[in-house]
Amino acid sequence: MSTLNHIKLVEPSLLGKVAVLYGGQSAEREVSLNSGKAVFTALQGEGVDAELIDCGADVLEQLGGRFDRAFIALHGRGGEDGTLQGVLDWAKIPYTGSDVMASALAMDKYRSKLIWSALGLPTPASQLVNRTCDEGALKIHLPCILKPVHEGSSIGMTKVDQLVDFTRAVNEAARYDRDLLAEEWVSGNEYTVAILDGVALPPIKLETDHTFYDYDAKYVTDDTRYLCPCGLSDEKIAELNELSLSAFFALGCEGWGRVDVMQDKKGDFYLLEINTAPGMTDHSLVPMAAKAAGLSFGKLVVAILATTL
Repeated sequence: MSTLNHIKLVEPSLLGKVAVLYGGQSAEREVSLNSGKAVFTALQGEGVDAELIDCGADVLEQLGGRFDRAFIALHGRGGEDGTLQGVLDWAKIPYTGSDVMASALAMDKYRSKLIWSALGLPTPASQLVNRTCDEGALKIHLPCILKPVHEGSSIGMTKVDQLVDFTRAVNEAARYDRDLLAEEWVSGNEYTVAILDGVALPPIKLETDHTFYDYDAKYVTDDTRYLCPCGLSDEKIAELNELSLSAFFALGCEGWGRVDVMQDKKGDFYLLEINTAPGMTDHSLVPMAAKAAGLSFGKLVVAILATTL
């Protein structure tokens, strides 16, 4: 059965008045502004009654009881971590993506990995550190990558090849978060798997000349290569999709999202993180995967909204 046979395609009129929530005040604000505008334009093109709202602290007043559902296009803290989801639950407004608990867990890279490890799902060895740690506190093998626990879009991430680089990496990550994750480096290929309504869309292989798939590679440069078909055998694609779905459901995620995975030189896969409100810009990965499955950007945003019905 084809992927699209699993996806809800509904009449736009059934969606009612839609608030496209974007912007916010996180470190990913600029990406969110682009995502929200793209979603809003696409919804209008599909005949959906939509309105853009740049979310502030008075988001309930901004919504004003005027909307039937919300498309969450905020990335990072405040929009993707369960905070906005809690507000919308309280207001009884259906919204796209995962609920409060799953959003909070997925936003927390450390606790996501604790759950996956407890379930026997593969993820690179890691260690929780803080801004006061020096190289003597590092227990995992080098090279590693230093990440803020609660940020996305590769913000604040640094590869650490030698111990002398550790403190500098900690200082960079600590600009964005008090909780930091040191994760063993996996050398190999990076893949991402978009999930829509419980279905894994065609995986995408990511290739970049940067040290890793960082912020510039994601949103600025035009030399990042996105391969879909991804070049894996049917057997390995099935394995990758099964792992991604297992990771997604393990955190209680629903609706839509994206799972990022590394493959080492031996061909084994390792879970990195889940995005519960992925980017929807012209550089974004979920629209690429949907297009490979035969779903236009406009039909994609309607299908995402349909999961709230």
